[in-house]
Amino acid sequence: MATSFKTFDPNKDSVVTRNLLHEAIPMTGTIVSGTYADLNIKNYSHGMFQSVYDYPFLSSSANHIFDLTCGYPATSSLSGASSTQNAKKINIYNQMAQVLAGFDAEGAVRRFDKDGDLTSGDKINEAYFINLTRLLSKDEVKKGSFTLSLGVNATYGSPFTETINITDASGSDGYKVNSPAGEYGILFANNGTGTPMATADPQPVGLLYYQAGIAVLTASVFGGILSSSAEMNASAETVDAVLSGSAISGNCDDLRHRFLNLSFNNSTELNSTVYFCRTNNTDFNYSSNPTYLSASKMVVKNNSQDVPVSYVTAVGLYSPDNELLAVAKLSEPLKKDPTTEFTIRVRLDY
Repeated sequence: MATSFKTFDPNKDSVVTRNLLHEAIPMTGTIVSGTYADLNIKNYSHGMFQSVYDYPFLSSSANHIFDLTCGYPATSSLSGASSTQNAKKINIYNQMAQVLAGFDAEGAVRRFDKDGDLTSGDKINEAYFINLTRLLSKDEVKKGSFTLSLGVNATYGSPFTETINITDASGSDGYKVNSPAGEYGILFANNGTGTPMATADPQPVGLLYYQAGIAVLTASVFGGILSSSAEMNASAETVDAVLSGSAISGNCDDLRHRFLNLSFNNSTELNSTVYFCRTNNTDFNYSSNPTYLSASKMVVKNNSQDVPVSYVTAVGLYSPDNELLAVAKLSEPLKKDPTTEFTIRVRLDY
């Protein structure tokens, strides 16, 4: 326990910094759509979403990587009493929309907007949702780093002979802030392998919410933007047919079947306070360690005329009432005597 203390000058002896750490996350489509024969895919009795793991989910080493689901609003042309899980698909869309898009002036849930202009423009009525786990996205998805490649060839059995690449290329400087969930960018589709898109690329096909780690894809990535609509299952049904006629788990299976690759960089916000612990020539030349003295004499002095010497091995940070809050250990002891002074830089990360 220290017996002498030195007070920090808040204007000179400390500074607060903020750093962003990024980690590249590459995710191959074979994990999502076949490596483990769907043993890494978990469906639930409620049938409202599907979880994807990087290894068979019953294994203790499996990591949850993202959830898949789909939905549409009650105003969608696909909504109706004959549609499979109609109420659940409406509830999922509304839940996602109220969290990510918010409410309008009349208190109604806003629908997802393709260009981010909530007052006008085309809406995303039928949507797939990719909800990344915090394990992967951390504090947020780095803007401008997201790329999702999908197989969109019309034939179900060979989906990857034609592909599109979906990116948030404009997110690095053109992201939106009019969402209660934080910042988001517009996702654009470009031709990848071949030229499957019906019009000149790029085309807006969804939204990426950076802090929430959720990508919203319009169902038209498999229909309206393509020259030929993709067959979503072995029965050669279109995306509209499976969205209305198949369960949510079936729609997730159909999406995974065309999942080629996903990559992005996550961001971890690291806040730090740096303390500059300054020791002047007259400071800390003695030690309170009992072994510093032997028979009332300093063991580091050979004769009484020698200058006192101490060795600094740690720095303690104390509260105003002298309670020890943190200890920083030095890699090696620093020799301290009245002829030397130095500054030790201590950083607290949180």
